[in-house]
Amino acid sequence: MEPHPVDSAMSRHRLSVETPYGWVVVFASLALHSISLGAPTILFVALKPIAADLDTVRAVPSLAYSLLMIGTGIGGIAMGRWMDRYGVMQPVLFGSVMICIGALLASHAEGRWSLFIATGLLIGLLGKAAMIAPLVANVTRWFDRRRGLAVAIITSGQGLAGAIWPAVVQYFNDLVGWRGTFLYFSVFAAVTMVPAAFLLRPRPPIAVTDRPAGGIHADDRRVLDLPPHVAQVMLWIAVIGCCTAMSVPIVHLVSHVTDQGYTLEQGAWVLSVLFVAAFLSRIGFGMLADRIGPVRTLLIGSASMAAMLLVFAFTTSYTGLFTAALLFGLGFSGIMPCYPLLIRLLFPVSEAGWRIAAQYMFAAGGMALGGWIGGVVFDLTGSYSPAFLVAFAFNAMNFMIIGAVYARHTRLGLSLRTA
Repeated sequence: MEPHPVDSAMSRHRLSVETPYGWVVVFASLALHSISLGAPTILFVALKPIAADLDTVRAVPSLAYSLLMIGTGIGGIAMGRWMDRYGVMQPVLFGSVMICIGALLASHAEGRWSLFIATGLLIGLLGKAAMIAPLVANVTRWFDRRRGLAVAIITSGQGLAGAIWPAVVQYFNDLVGWRGTFLYFSVFAAVTMVPAAFLLRPRPPIAVTDRPAGGIHADDRRVLDLPPHVAQVMLWIAVIGCCTAMSVPIVHLVSHVTDQGYTLEQGAWVLSVLFVAAFLSRIGFGMLADRIGPVRTLLIGSASMAAMLLVFAFTTSYTGLFTAALLFGLGFSGIMPCYPLLIRLLFPVSEAGWRIAAQYMFAAGGMALGGWIGGVVFDLTGSYSPAFLVAFAFNAMNFMIIGAVYARHTRLGLSLRTA
């Protein structure tokens, strides 16, 4: 006899791993992620003053940001393995301390190399590496029914930080300069991030199994009817495309706005509205991913982001830039929460830690590449419009790859939603 639908629903509810403390983990992770993003925000809001103070071109602070992101990605794999073995609290606590030390050293940087070491090694490789992939991988083991929402809340830290940090950094940069801003950030991070790390002490309740939620075809040795490593590489290339594209306006939008004759304060507000929109819409995208799956949600975000990159390339009015930033934020916010959900859809949970960390490593590589490309293209052309067009090309690559993933899902009749 078939089980009654209500009985089946009640059974699934009873078997859920979700507990009230899971939400403590979610919001502690959100706070840690949001606060840690203050360090890279200083680099791109104060990009011009840093370049002028160090008597160098804009590509130098752009490269400092890129090294921070590369370090974040590479270090994330080691932090993920540390989390798998000992829990998430230890790497997050260590990373919090390293961010504080790195910001302190950045405030005393005398040249490009000391800035690179402070940002790339301490803040990035040893610090911020613990503030996204391990936090996200950890929370996917606290949730099953509302996993998309939980992941979206944590990754919305980028939007929350972007809504707050640019204006704060601009204020302190005017008040005490970029060095003093790094110093004050170091103190603030120490008194907030270290206590928050201790809230992550409990281990997640989910049991680690070798069964993926979906995406396996024929046998466990193929994903999307492809060898697993091929499917994984497709996701790596896709995330490089979208992150390269999104980092060009994130890193250079303030400078682009001021190049059009507007004030630094106006530039900071344009960037803030981008991140406010991202924060507000990311929760909705997480809930959408729980309903329609991460693949379709990712396609929606990618298409929206591509359209706004073209607007950035050809718009110079403040109203146009402000509107484009608002719509860009609404679009790009839906992308990054989808990748951890997609990995949980395609691969076993026992592999989630390193695969999510590796995905974020390539995402960080894309962010680094986009930040660097924006500075180089500007130095070569004297304009950011060509840089936005290059970003559009990378975004188109992302859309085509995710479109291919969606086509394979549909053709093979596989589940598009995580379990």
